[in-house]
Amino acid sequence: MYAIIRSGGKQYTAREGETLELERIVNKKPGDSVEFKDVLLLAKGEGDVRVGAPLVAGASVKGTVVKEYKGDKIEVVHFRRKEDSMNKVGHRQIVMRVKIDKIHGA
Repeated sequence: MYAIIRSGGKQYTAREGETLELERIVNKKPGDSVEFKDVLLLAKGEGDVRVGAPLVAGASVKGTVVKEYKGDKIEVVHFRRKEDSMNKVGHRQIVMRVKIDKIHGA
């Protein structure tokens, strides 16, 4: 059984017992439980697949926040040729590791 969920403007495949690395969810700390209600697809078996329009009614995914940390550094460079101008900026996104506990589908 798996589900495709939406979190932080991105889509993730969630399976029970696996961990996902998502963008930070506000007001959640390690050990807190989190529930995703934006379920786009729910598959229980090969023949039983429910696709939402846009969401699957009554479906939800529950998980537990395991860890919160900073991801890899991304460097963005804006270079303007013939102008002797360059701007370099670095960014580290805060990432949460979430363990999927249960997938509910009504």
